[in-house]
Amino acid sequence: MSALLIALDTGSTTGWKVGYVITIVVVLVVVALVVPILLLAHRIGRQAATIDDTLQRAVTNTAGLSQLNTTIDHATVVIAGLTRGRKRLGG
Repeated sequence: MSALLIALDTGSTTGWKVGYVITIVVVLVVVALVVPILLLAHRIGRQAATIDDTLQRAVTNTAGLSQLNTTIDHATVVIAGLTRGRKRLGG
């Protein structure tokens, strides 16, 4: 126990130096892991505007498809009328 107190009283800074080195290494590893993620996020953010514009054009280009079911319903009615007419004519 007295050896520990003597080591503490002598002002040894080896523990602090080891702690600083470990801290620096941990910070560098974290930076090495986070920087690529941030760069990828920045690149995705730049491409987001282009993607959004393309999707808006797709919405505009396919807006007519919303009336497709109505067209199919009308075509079905027309086909049914033609079938009735053909039967009446004996065909």
